[in-house]
Amino acid sequence: MAKISALSGFPEWLPAERLVEQHVIDVFREVAELHGFSGIETRAVEPLEQLVRKGEIDKEVYVLRRLQAEDAPGEDAGTDPSRTLGLHFDLTVPLARYVLEHQNDLAFPLRRFQIQKVWRGERPQDGRFREFYQADLDVVGQDTLPGHVEAEVAVVMAEILDRLPLPAFTIHANTRRLSEGFFRSLGLADHTAVLRVLDKLPKIGPEAVREQLLTEAGADPEQARACLEFAAIRTRDASFGERVRALGGSGKMVEQGIAELTAVIERVEQAVPGVILADLSIARGLDYYTGTVFETFLSGHESLGSICSGGRYDSLAADNRHTYPGVGLSIGLSRLVSRMLSADLVRASRPVPTCVLVSVADEEHRGASEAVARTLRGRGIACEVAPTAAKLGKQIRYADRRGIPFVWFPGADGAADEVKDIRSGEQGPAEAARWEPPAEDRSVRLIAGSGAEDAED
Repeated sequence: MAKISALSGFPEWLPAERLVEQHVIDVFREVAELHGFSGIETRAVEPLEQLVRKGEIDKEVYVLRRLQAEDAPGEDAGTDPSRTLGLHFDLTVPLARYVLEHQNDLAFPLRRFQIQKVWRGERPQDGRFREFYQADLDVVGQDTLPGHVEAEVAVVMAEILDRLPLPAFTIHANTRRLSEGFFRSLGLADHTAVLRVLDKLPKIGPEAVREQLLTEAGADPEQARACLEFAAIRTRDASFGERVRALGGSGKMVEQGIAELTAVIERVEQAVPGVILADLSIARGLDYYTGTVFETFLSGHESLGSICSGGRYDSLAADNRHTYPGVGLSIGLSRLVSRMLSADLVRASRPVPTCVLVSVADEEHRGASEAVARTLRGRGIACEVAPTAAKLGKQIRYADRRGIPFVWFPGADGAADEVKDIRSGEQGPAEAARWEPPAEDRSVRLIAGSGAEDAED
C-alpha cells in the first residue's frame, strides 16, 4: 500500500478526542431542546448559483459532480449553472431555502437548531478547517419577529457555553441602529464605510484606523476622534447610553438603538449574570444584520477570535407573499473543540465509553460472560466482553490499555461473580443485576486539563 499522506483541513479526532466533540454536541442539543428548539438537518448540497449569490465566498465553494457526469441538460454537471451543485459552506443559505420550501408545513416562529458539517476551501490554519461542524441556533418569524427574541437567543447560547468546560467567556453586543444613528448624527453619510474601517481595529490598531477614517470614510479629524471614542465604549450595564450622548450622539435612531441594546443587556444579565457586555466596537456583519449583533470571546484565548457570532437579520428569505426575519447565533464547533484539545482545556475521563470488561474464562463459557454483559447493558452500564479467552492477566492488561476501569469475573460452579477496579486493585463480589459503579465512572466525563488549571492560576 502506498504511503498515506495527511490531508490538511479535514480533522479526524482520535476516539478520546471524539468523546470531547460529542459532549459539546450533546450539550448544545440538550440545552436547545430545553428551550423548545427543534433540530433539523438539511441536505449537504445546494445549487451553486444560490451558494455564490452574494459573491463573498464563491472561490471557497466545493463543487460537486459525478466522475462520469454527462454534459447534458438536466444533469448535475450540465452547462446550466443552476444545475451545478456545491457543498454548503454555512447553514444559513440552506436554512433560507428550507424555510421557503417548507413554509406551508412549518409553524412560525420557527425555533430551530442545526448541528451539521460544512465545507470551505480556505487555507487551513489554527482553528480553520475545510470540513467542520457548525452549530446554529435560530428563531425565524413570518413577516414579524418581536425584539425580545434577540436577548432570548443570546441567553440560550450563554447557557450552552456555561455548561461546557471552558474558561470564562463574554458575549459582546452592539446594535446596527445605534452605530448607524451615531455616525449619521456626526454627519457621516456613508456609515457602511465607517463600519468597514472600524472592523479593522483589532488588526491594525487605532492610529491606522484613524487614518483610514480620514482617507476612506470621508471623516474629518473631529469625526474620526468621535468614531474611535465611540468604538472604545464597553460597559456591563446601560451606562453606555450616556457615554454615547456625551460624544454627540443624538436623534431618534440613536435613542432607539440605546433602548434596543439596553433591553438586550438587561435581559441577558438577569438570566445569565456576568456574561454580557455592551461593546460598541463590534462592526463585523452590521452591513448584513439589521438589529443586535453578538460576538463571544474566551478569556485567555482572544487570539482565537469570536467563538460564537450572530444577530438579527430581517431578510433571511422572502417570496411574493412573506418575508422571514430571524435572530441567530452560530458556533464553529470543530474550531472550538480544536482549541479545547490543543490547549488541553479538557480531557475525556477515559478514552472509551466502556465501563466494564467482562472476562471470559474459556470459550465454552463465553455465553455466561455475554449474559452478564446483557444484564449490565440493560441497566445502562456500558460494557464489552473480552475478545479472547486469554489468561486473566492478559485480559486485565487489555482493559488497562483500553482505559476500561473495571474487569468482571463471572463465577464458576456456583461461585459468586467478582468485579475488580484495576486502578486501585480492589476486588469483591458483585451481582450484575445490582452492582453499581461509582457515579464518576458510570459514563465518560470531561475533566479539566492542564490548560484549564493554568487559566485559573
